[in-house]
Amino acid sequence: MARILGIGDNCVDIYVDHGVQYPGGNAINVAVMSRRLGAKASYLGCIGNDNLGDIIRDMLNSEKIDTSHMRRIDFPNAWARIKHDGNDRIFDGTNPTMEGMCNLVARDFEYIAAHDLTHGCLYGKLDNDLADIARAAPILSFDYADEFTTDYLNRTAQHVDIAFLSNPGASNEACEQLCRGVATRGPSIVVVTRGEQGSMAYDRSKFYKQSIVSGHLVDTLGAGDGLIAGFLVAHLNGASISEALKKGAENATFVCGYRGGLGYESKIKSG
Repeated sequence: MARILGIGDNCVDIYVDHGVQYPGGNAINVAVMSRRLGAKASYLGCIGNDNLGDIIRDMLNSEKIDTSHMRRIDFPNAWARIKHDGNDRIFDGTNPTMEGMCNLVARDFEYIAAHDLTHGCLYGKLDNDLADIARAAPILSFDYADEFTTDYLNRTAQHVDIAFLSNPGASNEACEQLCRGVATRGPSIVVVTRGEQGSMAYDRSKFYKQSIVSGHLVDTLGAGDGLIAGFLVAHLNGASISEALKKGAENATFVCGYRGGLGYESKIKSG
């Protein structure tokens, strides 16, 4: 059974126009979704000492995620305010991940090494530790979302084995060029999510393309994380890249079938 570690970010997604909130964040979503797909999963990061931190902690406990290296700190938990325009999400402010508050120590790197794959993202503020994380992790995957820059790729991609990026609306040629450019910096596999155009992967020798999988759309929050989890679990279980892309697309559609990245809806509560 594959063992996957989510490292770095977590947050509570607050649907201000609906009056509800959900636990989430890329690293936590990928960990929990991977467990739901049959992997053993862990989370390493910091949660705040407030009711939003309680939401994250309780969800992780309910999902049986290993949190033995998670820290709880005297600081407000990360959150993101979200409004809606039909099925479109509009981000309306954030309290970001607590940068520099989860200093990694030797026992953390031993913990990382005990997993088959570690996954993080640019929101996790991992830059200063990324080289050491990469040395400890058998495989490091990293989500650049749609906020990657040439400078950031130059500084980080050399440490990454599997890179995920979002580039919706771009042409095939632009996405292929992006894949090649990222791969020259280090990753052996590059995956680009393309919104309604599906996804694309590149393994330094061949491109693979996958259409979206149709299904009932309730909420698109977490769909990209669902694709990442589906791809990673399939990849670790020996699937081909094309098969892993398909599993990712199927899981993304599944995630769109319920509200919130992981579910666990609760009413907004202050304090």
